[in-house]
Amino acid sequence: MATPIAPYYQLKCGCNQYPWGKKGSQSLAAQLCAKTPGWDGDGPQTDFQIDEGKPYAEMWMGTYPTLPSYVASTGENLQDILDRNSKELLGDRVVTKFGHTLPFLPKILSIAKALPLQLHPNKKLASQLHREDPSAFTDSNHKPEIALALTEFEAFCGFKPLDSISAILKLAPFEHFSAGMNTYGQRFTDEGLRKTVQSILEASDETIKRTFESLRSLPDSAFTGRDAHIPQLASRLARDFSPTDPGILVGLLTMNYVVLEPGECIYIPADGIHAYIAGDIIECMARSNNVLNTGFCPKAERNNAKQFCSVLTFEPHDKEKCILKPGKTQRSKEGRTRMFETPTREFNLLETALGAGEDETLDPGGPAILIATKGSAMVQVNNEVFKLSEGHVYFVAHGIQLSLKAEALGLLMYTAYTE
Repeated sequence: MATPIAPYYQLKCGCNQYPWGKKGSQSLAAQLCAKTPGWDGDGPQTDFQIDEGKPYAEMWMGTYPTLPSYVASTGENLQDILDRNSKELLGDRVVTKFGHTLPFLPKILSIAKALPLQLHPNKKLASQLHREDPSAFTDSNHKPEIALALTEFEAFCGFKPLDSISAILKLAPFEHFSAGMNTYGQRFTDEGLRKTVQSILEASDETIKRTFESLRSLPDSAFTGRDAHIPQLASRLARDFSPTDPGILVGLLTMNYVVLEPGECIYIPADGIHAYIAGDIIECMARSNNVLNTGFCPKAERNNAKQFCSVLTFEPHDKEKCILKPGKTQRSKEGRTRMFETPTREFNLLETALGAGEDETLDPGGPAILIATKGSAMVQVNNEVFKLSEGHVYFVAHGIQLSLKAEALGLLMYTAYTE
């Protein structure tokens, strides 16, 4: 059935299953997908239902073909509607810049144990990898992203300050990984850090295991300040991963450990090293599914360590600088919406938080996908009113104003959009 053009569409979204996802209804991604209701199986004809024995990792919202969204009323793929009506729904400027599709991909992630230690390659490398192996690298785009906490969220994000890494590498169990440190008194550099990370990723299983065992044998007092988390986190990672996994050492010795409260956010640039550890987040990224993995996964699933390290970006060297702080947005009439503005041109994210009975109006902007993660509201678009409930996902065309009035439980809504 061909879907008629409209200013908005309620969507049915899919939720995938990876071993690191939370089980059954413990997964916020699965909870929200069930309330949409999402789709299961081969397409939108089957409503998503939670199986308590399965790990649910990510609910995707958008047009990426791996896990596309469908219009709830007709079952048609959202991308097919955008192809027919791109200028009307996306706007001339977006079509000129990005073509007939949304340039961003929002997701809800529910994480029970660490995702692979990874980076998303820049456009140049992504194009090369896509040409060489299109089945593994399914597009030629980069993938900068943000992760905004919906519950307490832990992550490895970027590298610690160089002097902190240098200090920990001087401890006896780790000296054999200090090849990148200059022996003539010069300061540790990014290039030295690149060599150190590569030496860990390329080390033998025996070396990684011996080093990790030595780390765990050190007293807690050996780790202070920004490293005080290492003993406790090492014990947790040891329960989930092999002691021969090099991701454990890269994360603990060289990377920032970040704990976010709900409403806090981090930004991951293309080529930025990261590994999400635990929690529930809304993630938004440029429209891509490219990734290089080097740890927290079986050896057969790891990509080339030399290639991984060759493109690493090193700024910022501080966990506070990984934080993407919210600001005001001129689109908010009542001041109840915060904007997480990204350095990338593909997307920004709005957070609208309303108490019971409160109003908000969002002035027209670019094409968007929104999701209610808590509560409900009545929404007016032009002369139509619909109810937005927890878990509901909508595509909203460019140039559309939204007027919201929260119901008794208030509303928490996130809107990913491009200008």
